Amino acid sequence: MNVVGALTVLLVCQTAGEAVALYFKLPVPGPVIGLAILFAVLAVRGRAPAGLADTANGLLKHLSLLFVPAGVGVMVHLNRIGAEWLPIAAALLGSTMITIAVTALVMQALMKGRSGSGD
Repeated sequence: MNVVGALTVLLVCQTAGEAVALYFKLPVPGPVIGLAILFAVLAVRGRAPAGLADTANGLLKHLSLLFVPAGVGVMVHLNRIGAEWLPIAAALLGSTMITIAVTALVMQALMKGRSGSGD
């Protein structure tokens, strides 16, 4: 599989994910659903084709470039962020604390389940 074919596979999976998210009105982003579709296909196949793996690794090497638009967006809206810093900070802090707590609870439940399974 060449680079164009690999990019086509990635974009078809993303588009399929977008279509599923829109059709079923899911609260999950389309690209995440597309990633799940790609994962399922690759899991069934048992491996990723070499061209797809090479293309994905090439994209991952330059992943930091994808954060440039987000940085520009922050700079464009810096005045608004400055005006609304308290709710933004509270949301970041609150969501981080909730994430840590949920992760700890899930880990605790998984560890209990594993110790009780007879290992």
